[in-house]
Amino acid sequence: MPIASPRLRRALLALGLPAASLFAGPAHAHPHVWVVAKAEIDYAEGGRVTGIRHAWTFDASYSAFITQGLDKNGDGKLTPDELAGLAAENTANLAEFGYFTKLKVAGKEQAFAEPAEPRMAVEGGALTLSFLLPLKSPAPQGRGVVALEVYDPAYFVSFSLAEGADAARLAGAPGGCAATITRPKAAEAKTADAAKPGMTEAFFEALTAASNYGVQFANRVIVACP
Repeated sequence: MPIASPRLRRALLALGLPAASLFAGPAHAHPHVWVVAKAEIDYAEGGRVTGIRHAWTFDASYSAFITQGLDKNGDGKLTPDELAGLAAENTANLAEFGYFTKLKVAGKEQAFAEPAEPRMAVEGGALTLSFLLPLKSPAPQGRGVVALEVYDPAYFVSFSLAEGADAARLAGAPGGCAATITRPKAAEAKTADAAKPGMTEAFFEALTAASNYGVQFANRVIVACP
């Protein structure tokens, strides 16, 4: 069984999944976890951006694995209360990875405060983690743009924005502001088993956040205001 790199172990543990479980089979394609994301950009009075509300829905395999043993009353259903501890732990652990989120307001990259309102829910076999990611200081947008990116630089986790109008929402934004979504150009994710030279498991394990390999799969939301 291959040994996961320290960063891979931390990344997977941040999402609550023991790294060893992802290396049990003969194929070790990247990514290891798939997320369908929705984002809400929150505004306060005066057109100041205050934070991001994330909602991440995980693939069925991850959802089933991570929720094992959490049905405390044995009724076959997982409630938000039963998932509350896991939601709080996972959200806090994401700090090491910058919450897989980058936000620029009027060209200036923003720093995040500690996340709030962590919550998990299961619907149709899929686990959704939601949380508020506030800015350390509210940032005025003015006539500039807000640029939000959601991705994993090392590409252990694949993010894709949901289809439909609620993939990127604006809450409290000044009149006339509009959001535009830009999806990754790559139709399919590259994998460790791909024919491209160097695309091996060792290649991915050597990646760091500084490598920024995953930026090619970044999902972007651009908000422009008049």
